[in-house]
Amino acid sequence: MKLFEKMRQQKFLSTTLLLITLSVGIVIGTLVNTGVNAAHGQQVAPDATPLVIPQAQPMGNEFTKLAKKMEPSVVNITADYMPKQEQARANPHTQRDQDEDGDDSNGMDLFKKFFGRGAPGQEGPPMKREQSGTGFLVDKNGYIITNQHVVSDAQGNPVDHILVKLHGDSTEYRARLIGSDRESDIAVIKIDSKRPVTPVMIGNSDGVQVGDWAVAIGSPFGLEATVTAGIVSATGRDVPGNDKQFQHFIQTDAAINPGNSGGPLLNIQGEVIGVNTMIATQNGGYQGIGFAVPINSGARVFNDIIQEGRVMRGSIGVQWMRNDNPQVTLKALGFDHGQIVGTVKKGGPADKAGIKEQDIILGLNGQPIKDGEELISRVSDMPIGSQVSVDVDRDGKKMAFKVAVADRMEVWAENPAVGAIPKPSAEENAKPDTAAHATPGDIKFGIYPRPVSEEERAMTPDKHGVTVTRVEPGSFADEVGMMEHDIIIAVNRQPVSSVDDIRKVQQALKPGDAVAFRVVRPVRSLRRSAAANDSETMYLSGTLPEN
Repeated sequence: MKLFEKMRQQKFLSTTLLLITLSVGIVIGTLVNTGVNAAHGQQVAPDATPLVIPQAQPMGNEFTKLAKKMEPSVVNITADYMPKQEQARANPHTQRDQDEDGDDSNGMDLFKKFFGRGAPGQEGPPMKREQSGTGFLVDKNGYIITNQHVVSDAQGNPVDHILVKLHGDSTEYRARLIGSDRESDIAVIKIDSKRPVTPVMIGNSDGVQVGDWAVAIGSPFGLEATVTAGIVSATGRDVPGNDKQFQHFIQTDAAINPGNSGGPLLNIQGEVIGVNTMIATQNGGYQGIGFAVPINSGARVFNDIIQEGRVMRGSIGVQWMRNDNPQVTLKALGFDHGQIVGTVKKGGPADKAGIKEQDIILGLNGQPIKDGEELISRVSDMPIGSQVSVDVDRDGKKMAFKVAVADRMEVWAENPAVGAIPKPSAEENAKPDTAAHATPGDIKFGIYPRPVSEEERAMTPDKHGVTVTRVEPGSFADEVGMMEHDIIIAVNRQPVSSVDDIRKVQQALKPGDAVAFRVVRPVRSLRRSAAANDSETMYLSGTLPEN
């Protein structure tokens, strides 16, 4: 019994000792850990104060108000089409061709459309292609302005389907094309919405100034209702390499990317001042240069489409010859502005009024014109049937003609390509001829002229001229683009009938003078027999070197 009692006491003491040891260990571990943590906190930032997030307070400004105001009016557009089999075979890389082919010597594509097309076509059956862009509501009945290239395929044909999404509405509304205009790249589409829509406020782009705030809203890369801001960098900007007729864009540095096409460019009051249309880029994305069609032009296109079904543009029935250096040509003729008439449409408005080939159109209604582009632009905007006073110079004599503006499509009905965009026909380089009895010309020009043959004389408008049989490489004539077999019919408005006439003109020239050759260039016509020749009249101009 004593032994049992003794054992129980020893067991109790052992258990008690074990518990005490564990307790002491726990206390020591806790103290050590607390000390370490305290020391650690003190080492990182002993004097730091925890941050407190305040209650949200809206910090509104003009851009915030503008964005909220415009969000319901800007729409996202997606379109798709099935390319024709022959189109897919003929152009299997539509996107690459459209996006990357440019003529700029610096590699900058100055007519970069920025909507996302589907994957390029491949060999085999054509696949459905998709593209996206932006538009904005301009009428409470669901009419929308966007770019023509957003709702057309690579060949300019209407797409198969157009879907529109409104901000804050997941519904995809099917839209129908009301009409489009290739020259301005403007299209009008319409949706039938289940709820009331909010149209934009239209501004007046004539009041836009360089330095004004500019805000772009669109769906770049499909990211709807993206707002970017910048300034107006330039107005009336003409874009090299633009294959459309319309020029005089608003330039902005507001960030514009693929998918913004057709979206609005706004002023700080939230009024639409332009339709975002293209960018200048070397990498396919935003590089600080974007272009918008002024809304005044866009509104005119919209009004014509909803009223007439197409855009009505004026014409006076004149064209001009190709001229690679028009300003130098005008300088050589004694002018700093204007456009030389190349051809006059027989029976057209200008012909009826008395305007002739080689007249220099200097102004319209008393206002000077800079060049042919401005002439087209101003006449195009004139009402059909209105009268315009055309100021011209004819062989040094100032004259004015009253011309009735006609519908361009009717004036050039037999030539739809010209009716759409008046421009000289394409040319083919003349093939060199081996000339006998050629006489070397003065080194100022660097040509070897000879009298024209009877066949060549028949090609000229006034039945005179001299034929160039050889052009010295690196000479003045070579620099301005003179070619063998060109027929020189005038120099600085002085008729040329013989080699002596060329020499007389040269004797009157001095270094630094501007020279304008009027030449007839034989052109091989692809539409005629291989033996038949056509010709093109043009100006070749330059400034004589100083040394």
